[in-house]
Amino acid sequence: MNKPIDIALLQPVEPFADYQANIAARIDRGAEAKAQDGGARVGISRPHESAALHVAGEATYIDDIPELRGTLHGALGLSPVANGVLKSMDLDVLRALPGVVAVLSAEDIPGSNDCGSIVHDDPILCSGEIRYLGQPVFAVIAQTREVARRVAARAKEVLTIEAAPPVLTPQDAHAKGQYVVPPMHLVRSESTPGGDEQAAVRAAIAAAPHRLKDTLEVGGQEQFYLEGQISYAIPKEGGGMHVHCSTQHPTEMQHLVSHALHLNANEVHVECRRMGGGFGGKESQSGLFACVAAVAAAKLKRPVKLRLDRDDDFLVTGRRHCFWYDYEVGYDDEGRLLGAEITMVTRAGHSADLSGPVMTRALCHFDNAYWMPEVAIHGYSGKTNTQSNTAFRGFGGPQGAIAVENILDTVARRLGRDPLEVRRINFYGKDERNVTPYAQVVTDNIVHELVGELEASSDYRARRDAIAAYNARSPVLKRGIALAPLKFGISFNVPHFNQAGALVHVYNDGSVLVNHGGTEMGQGLNTKVAQVVAHELGVSFECVRATATDTTKVANTSATAASTGADLNGKAAQDAARRIRERLAACAAARHGGDAADVRFANDKVEVNGRTLGFATLVGEAYLDRVQLWSDGFYSTPGLSWDRDTLKGRPFYYYAYGAAVSEVVVDTLTGEWKLLRADILHDAGKSLNPAIDIGQVEGAFIQGMGWLTTEELVWHPQSGKLTTHAPSTYKIPTANDCPPVFNVKLFEGPNFEDSIHRSKAVGEPPLLLPFSVFFAIRDAVSAAGDHRVDPPLRAPATSEAILNAITAVQAGA
Repeated sequence: MNKPIDIALLQPVEPFADYQANIAARIDRGAEAKAQDGGARVGISRPHESAALHVAGEATYIDDIPELRGTLHGALGLSPVANGVLKSMDLDVLRALPGVVAVLSAEDIPGSNDCGSIVHDDPILCSGEIRYLGQPVFAVIAQTREVARRVAARAKEVLTIEAAPPVLTPQDAHAKGQYVVPPMHLVRSESTPGGDEQAAVRAAIAAAPHRLKDTLEVGGQEQFYLEGQISYAIPKEGGGMHVHCSTQHPTEMQHLVSHALHLNANEVHVECRRMGGGFGGKESQSGLFACVAAVAAAKLKRPVKLRLDRDDDFLVTGRRHCFWYDYEVGYDDEGRLLGAEITMVTRAGHSADLSGPVMTRALCHFDNAYWMPEVAIHGYSGKTNTQSNTAFRGFGGPQGAIAVENILDTVARRLGRDPLEVRRINFYGKDERNVTPYAQVVTDNIVHELVGELEASSDYRARRDAIAAYNARSPVLKRGIALAPLKFGISFNVPHFNQAGALVHVYNDGSVLVNHGGTEMGQGLNTKVAQVVAHELGVSFECVRATATDTTKVANTSATAASTGADLNGKAAQDAARRIRERLAACAAARHGGDAADVRFANDKVEVNGRTLGFATLVGEAYLDRVQLWSDGFYSTPGLSWDRDTLKGRPFYYYAYGAAVSEVVVDTLTGEWKLLRADILHDAGKSLNPAIDIGQVEGAFIQGMGWLTTEELVWHPQSGKLTTHAPSTYKIPTANDCPPVFNVKLFEGPNFEDSIHRSKAVGEPPLLLPFSVFFAIRDAVSAAGDHRVDPPLRAPATSEAILNAITAVQAGA
C-alpha cells in the first residue's frame, strides 16, 4: 500500500506572512533611499500611479467610458469551418431581425480590407477564402450588445461554404512546404568563417565524441488579458474618426483605420489611457476590432462599440507560437557543445502577422547564455488553418532559448553530470568565446557572477544532495530541482522601431503633465516615466501626472513591446524635461545672478546664487519672462544594425540576465506536481522602481510557468476548432499556484550601456526564469527511472504529459 503524501513536505520553509511583509518593506526602503539620495525620484520603490484607482474600481478602461447618445454595439459573425471557400451569404435574413441596425461585410469597407501588421495578407472581414474556424465573416451592428451577439451567433444559418480539409499542425505545414514568410537560416562557423559554414557545422557534429539527435514540442499560450479586445469608434466632423482602443500600438491602429476608411492619418485619432493587460496580444491584433468599429461608425454616422466575448476572443485572435524542434548536436566528455544544428517549425496561423520577427528573435535566442562555435539554425513559419499567431511576452525568445536548455539538460543526464555544471561550462566568456551566432559581441556578460550568487544564496548544492537522498527512500513522490539562466536581448529586431517621443508641460502653478508614445497595460510604464520627469525637474512625484497615449499628441510611435517601453519613452521624456529645466536654470540665473550651470533643482526647491526658491515660484517668474514651459523630447537607440538577409548585425542594445532555482515534488501515480520553492535573482540594472520590477519578475515567472505546465491549446483534428476556448477548458495559473517559498531579488549592478538611469528592461526577460520549473519537473521524472533514461517530457508539462513521461522512463529503466 502506498504511503500518503507527507503534508509537512509541502509546507513553506518560511511563513508567507514574512514574504508579504517583505513587499511592504520594499516601499519603506524606497522612502529611505529617497531621503538618503538628496531627493532622487528614480531608484525608489513607489506604488503604481493608478494603484488607488485600481483598488477603488475607478480606473477607466474602454468599456468604462460613458457611452454617447446613439451608441450602437457590434458583434462578429464567425466562420464555422476552418478551410474552404465562401460561396454566398444571406445577410438580409439577419438585417430583418428586431434590434439590428446593419450587417456589414467586406464589401462595406470603403478602403483597404486588410489589417496585416507587416505583410498585407490579413483581411478584416472574409472576402471569399475561409482560413480558420472563427474567422470574422460579417459584423452585426445592433441597438444592444446582447442583440448583436445573438444575431451574430446565427452565422452558420446564413453562410454557404465549400469546405476543405484544414492544415492544423506546424509539422503538416512544413511537410507541405507552406509558410507565411520565407524560411530563415542563421549559420555561423568559428572554424570556417565565410566559407561553407553549413558543411563545417555538420562536420563538427560528426567529429564530436558524443552526439544527440532528438525532437521537442513546446505549446503556445493564450495572453488571457483581463480586459478583452475592445474598440469604441466615434465619428467626428469632416469625416474624421476618434477611436478609443485597448491597444499596445495606437499608431498602427491609426494607420489601419485610416486605410480601411480611405482617410489621411491626421483624420484618425486613436487614444488609450490604459489596458487591462496586453502581453503582446494587443500589439497588432487589436487592429481588426478597431477597423470594424470604425467602418461601422463611419457608415452609420453613429458611435459604435465592439467588445468581444471571451470565447470569441479566443476563437478570433492568435497567441504565442507553438514550436516543434528537430535537432542534432555534438559534444565532448564534459558536455561542451562542439556543433549544433536545429530546425524550428512554428504554427504561424493563416497570415504572417508578426511571425517573421518572432521567428527572427527565436533564432537569435537559441544560444541563450551559451557560446556555440559551430551552429546552424533554421526557422520555418508554417501556414496553418488556425488563428494567426502573434506577439506574446518574450516574442519568440523563450521558444528559442528553451530548445538549447533542453539539449543541455539531456547532455548532462547522458554524461551523469549535474546540469548546472554542463550549463556553466558552456557559458559565454568575458573576452573570448563571446560572439553570438548573429555576430554581436557580448560585452556586458554577468551570467557567471549572477549564477554564482544564486547558487550560493539558494543553497543549490546541499538541496540537490538532499533531494537525491529523499528520492532514494520515496517510491511514489519524487522531487526535482533545476537552475536555469537567461540572457535576453533588448531592442526591437527592426532598428527603426527603436525610437520614441514625449511631451512635457509645466503649468504656472508648478504642476507637470507628461505624455509619451508608450501605452500603460499595468506594467507601471507611466509610473516610471513620471519618476524620470520628477527626477529631472527636481519635483515630487505627486507633482507629475501622466496622460493617455494619444496619436494627436505624440505621432509615429512604436508599439509598447520588446521590453523597450521604459527605455525608449523614459529617455524621450527625460530629454523633454531636461530642455525645460535648462530654460528654467537660465531664467533663474538671469533674475538672481550666478551661472545657469550651477542652478540646482531638488525636493521642489531651486538653489540659485545662494538663494532658495520654490519650484513653483521660479516657474511663475519664468512665465512672466515669457520662457517656454513645455517641450518635446525624442530618443533613438544608438549603435543598432541588422541585415535581414544574412541575419547578422547588432540587433540588441544590451542584454538582461537572470537565473532561477526551482524545486518541485511530483506524484508518480497521477502526474500531479507542486512547486515547493523558487529562488530568483534577476538583472534589472539600476532599477527605476524596484517594487514594480520585482512585481514584473514575479508575474513573468508565474505566467511563464503556466505556459510550460498547465496552459494547453487543443484544436479538434478534423474540424479545426480550438476546443480550449474558455476558462473552463484552459487553465491559467492562479494565486494558489505560487510557491509557498518565493524568494525574488534584483541583482546589484548598473547597465553597461547608457540606458535610462542605467536601468534594464524587465518586462519580457524574466519569462524565461520558469524554465527552471520545467526542468525541475523533468528532473523528478528522471528520478522515477533512476536517472537512466532521457525523460521524454513535452511542454506544457500537464499532469498527463508528466504521467506519460514517467511511464516511458520507468519502462525504459
